[in-house]
Amino acid sequence: MNYSPVYSSEQSYPINLVGKTGQAIQISIHSPSQYICANCERILPDWKQKSILWVVIVLQQSQYQLDKCTPVVEAEKERLRERFMRFGLDLAFNLRDRHYLTDLIDPRTGYPLLSHPGTVPHDDTAVVKALLNYPVIKNKCRVLVHPNWGTAVYPSIIISEAPPITIEWAIKTIAAMHGWQEII
Repeated sequence: MNYSPVYSSEQSYPINLVGKTGQAIQISIHSPSQYICANCERILPDWKQKSILWVVIVLQQSQYQLDKCTPVVEAEKERLRERFMRFGLDLAFNLRDRHYLTDLIDPRTGYPLLSHPGTVPHDDTAVVKALLNYPVIKNKCRVLVHPNWGTAVYPSIIISEAPPITIEWAIKTIAAMHGWQEII
């Protein structure tokens, strides 16, 4: 497979947004990690012979540090997962309506939501580490360390064959529909 380098437009990445509650959201578009390249057909078996894919990383700032396993932290993870699912499904269907194969990975299971699950789950944390070089703390579950938010970060992944400029336009359109405002 041939993959283009990391996409960057005239605007700097990541796309920085803020939600209604004041929590930040960072979204960036990347070439796939080596893990995705090596395991694409095992993660997304419906996506045979796709020559160019893009990975959309969605990082949501959490109200709490996510390095502990407490009922409050687990409820926060579920809230952020649901918020990602709403946004991610809207983005995926928008791009699919334009005839671009797109799927989001369920952060809880590692399996795609709109395609048949493969034999290998996707690891959002590993991909964010590989593409953004963020440190990871290994405890019961692996937790990212964001440069500004610490462990108060919830990672999610969308994979698409749409061109980055199309993905960027759709992100900004759909983010506004979700009450997420761009910070410039």
